[in-house]
Amino acid sequence: MKCRMTGWVFAAACWIGTPLLAQQESVRPGINDSFRDPDPQKFAARFEVESREVFAKRVEIVAELGLKPGMVIADVGAGTGLFTREFAAKLGRDGRVLAVDISKNFLEHIRRTTREKGLLNVETVLCSDDSTKLPQDSVDAVFICDTYHHFEYPAKTMTSVRKALKPGGKVYVIDFHRIEGKSSEWTMNHVRAGQEVFEAEILEAGFRRVRQVEGVLSDNYMLVFEVAVKDQQR
Repeated sequence: MKCRMTGWVFAAACWIGTPLLAQQESVRPGINDSFRDPDPQKFAARFEVESREVFAKRVEIVAELGLKPGMVIADVGAGTGLFTREFAAKLGRDGRVLAVDISKNFLEHIRRTTREKGLLNVETVLCSDDSTKLPQDSVDAVFICDTYHHFEYPAKTMTSVRKALKPGGKVYVIDFHRIEGKSSEWTMNHVRAGQEVFEAEILEAGFRRVRQVEGVLSDNYMLVFEVAVKDQQR
């Protein structure tokens, strides 16, 4: 099938293969190797420091989600549980946080640290390379922070996100700006594509963009999506 789309916005579909939803191969093999058997303490020392923008801005980020008591939110790519703990404290005992990760070590770390803090509204979900493993219509919101670029099968993973959302649910995506000549060498080498490509992939998976959060982040961008109208009556 000849790809006639032009522009960086649709580069993902041309690069991975059209249509994206037919994707069968990993878009970035090996990207998650370091998370197969991680040391959570070492990663916490890297992730939970003021020099990391999303940690320094965690209060402002959580505020943008508008969480309310009784809501259920999935923290996809929960890692060491930075935002899982923030969400759990915000939602209280009437709400619930599903910490989703590919690493059993991270999930055990989250179970332990949340219990130590008396946060009993957290459950852990071991996901796979191509699915969040969240039940259908189970969550009010999905949070994906500095994790989308780790999705080896973004179309399949985002389809599982779409199915997991309750009607009216939102998806919050934070990832790194990747701009030639501006972004760091680490970002250019580690993050496979920029905002336009990731956004195009998410739209193709059945979402529509609601807004972009401005004035909170500089190294990262924050986007809000919801299920496209045509897919809400499934």
